[in-house]
Amino acid sequence: MVLVAGCSLPPERPFTRQDLFKTNIFSLFTIKESPDSILAVINQEGEVVVEGIDKNKKAYFVKIVSKGKELKTTYVEK
Repeated sequence: MVLVAGCSLPPERPFTRQDLFKTNIFSLFTIKESPDSILAVINQEGEVVVEGIDKNKKAYFVKIVSKGKELKTTYVEK
């Protein structure tokens, strides 16, 4: 499990599972961490980095950052 927090600020309002699923990360990647554990880190730290495996079996770091009222994602191949 890779849960890394950076220097972001916690969000003004807590994000929900619905907000997280709007990012489509769970349809693009297989992620070991549960949505609830990812949300817990985002709502405390403002960002999280998890490992994801795409459909071609390539490993990625998936970074999710709270930006105002929405979540932004970036993917970097491992």
